Amino acid sequence: MFKTHVVQKGMTLPIMGSPSDLLGTLESTTTFAITPDSYLGLVPKLAVKEGDKVLAGDSILFHKKDDRIRITSPVSGVVTSIVRGAKRRLEHVLIEADAVQAYASFPKGHPANRDEVIERLTASGLWTMLEMRPYGIIANPNDQPKAVFINAMATAPFAPEASITLKGREMDFQSGIKVLSLLASKTVLSIAEDESSTALVGAENVEIHRFQGQHPAGNTSVHIAHVSPLNKGEVVWAIDAQDVAILGQFFRLGEVHLERVITMGGTGFVDPSYVKAMPCMQLTSAMDEALRVDRTYRVISGSVLTGQAVGKDGFLSYNANQLTAIPEGEGTEFFGWVLPNIRKFSKNRTFISWMFPHRKYDLSTKMNGEDRNFVMTGEYDRVFPFDILPNQLLKAMWANDLESMEALGAYEVVEEDFALCEVICTSKQPLQSLVRSALDMLHAEMN
Repeated sequence: MFKTHVVQKGMTLPIMGSPSDLLGTLESTTTFAITPDSYLGLVPKLAVKEGDKVLAGDSILFHKKDDRIRITSPVSGVVTSIVRGAKRRLEHVLIEADAVQAYASFPKGHPANRDEVIERLTASGLWTMLEMRPYGIIANPNDQPKAVFINAMATAPFAPEASITLKGREMDFQSGIKVLSLLASKTVLSIAEDESSTALVGAENVEIHRFQGQHPAGNTSVHIAHVSPLNKGEVVWAIDAQDVAILGQFFRLGEVHLERVITMGGTGFVDPSYVKAMPCMQLTSAMDEALRVDRTYRVISGSVLTGQAVGKDGFLSYNANQLTAIPEGEGTEFFGWVLPNIRKFSKNRTFISWMFPHRKYDLSTKMNGEDRNFVMTGEYDRVFPFDILPNQLLKAMWANDLESMEALGAYEVVEEDFALCEVICTSKQPLQSLVRSALDMLHAEMN
C-alpha cells in the first residue's frame, strides 16, 4: 500500500482553456536558442563560436564553477549567432538546425556505479534536469543527496498528466528510475491520489507516495516537506517524470533525444491540446498556426503561474513542459472593483462570482490594481500549505535578513511555491521574483 498525504491548503485556479487529451506535433522550426537564464545557478562560459558546426549533444556552454556541468545542443546544425546584452551579458546562442539530424555518441547501457552516472549525465548535458533543494538550482555533482524526488503529479493550470507524457515510454521511465537509484539512498516517486497508470503505480526501485489536494499539492517542495523534510546542511535532488524517461532513453541509445510532450493551454489557442515539441525551439511558425487572431494574447513558456512571457516569436524554454496563451489585460475599467460582476474571479469575495464555485473564467494578464503597501496579514496562509509563516519569511527576504530567512524556512521553498500567494495578493507584490533573488543571495552567502 502507498502512503497518501492530504494537502489541506491550496486553490485550483478556475481558468478556461484546458487542453484536450489529443496528441499532435508542434509546427517544426529550424531556429533554436540556448538561453543561459533557463538554467538557474549556471555561470555560463561559451564552448563554441559563431560558425561552428555542432551535433545534438555537443557542448554549447559550461559552468564556470564546475566545467563538468555542460549545456548541450538539442539539435545538430550551425551556431549562427551569439547574442549579448548589456555589459556583454550572454543572452542567447542561436543554432540553425540541419534538415537531417545527427547525434553525438555516448556510451550505451546501464551504468555500473554512481560516478559513472554523474560522468555520463554531465557530459551529455542531461545533468541540468536535476534540481537541487534547497535553492532550486542545478544540482551540484559533489553533493550527496539524502533522496531523489521524481514528480509525476500535475496540479498547476494546464500542466501535463504524467500518464499521457509517459505513454509509450514506460520502459525508458523504469530504466531512468534504476539509474537515479544509484545517486541516493532513497528514490521517491510522487503521484496523484487517484493515479492508476501502470507505469507509475507499478514502478520499481522507488518509494511511491500519493498526494491529495489542490495546487500546490503537485509541487516538489510539498512532497519533500511531507516525506523527507529538509534540515540545514541537507540536500535532495528533484526531477520531472518525463525527464526520467529521457534519461532512460539516453542510456539505452547513447544519444541525446530531447523531444517531449507538452501542453498548449489557454483561451489564446485555437485547439488547446497535447503536442510533441523540442525544447529551445523558436515558436514563430507554430504560433502562426495555433494562436487565435481575435484578440492580443500573451504567449508564455511554462505555466500561467510561473512561466515566462516570450511572445509568439520567442523560444520554448529548455525545461518548459507547457505553453500558455491568455489575453493581454488591455484598457482600464471605471470603478471596476465596485460594480457587481459574475464574470470576474476573486478569492476575496470582492465579486459575487464566489457564489458560483465551479465557474471558469477567461482570465487575462490584467493586474486590476497597482503596487500597494505590504500590510495584509493572514492572506497567504489560505493557499500556502507549509508549516511556515509566509508573511514573516517574505519580509525577511525584503530586508535581506539571512538569519531570519534561515529560521523562517527559506530552505524548504522555491519561488513556484508562492505563485498562488502572488495571485491572491491584495498588495500586488512580485513575490516570486523576490523569493528567487533571496534564494540566490542565500546560496551565494552559504557557498
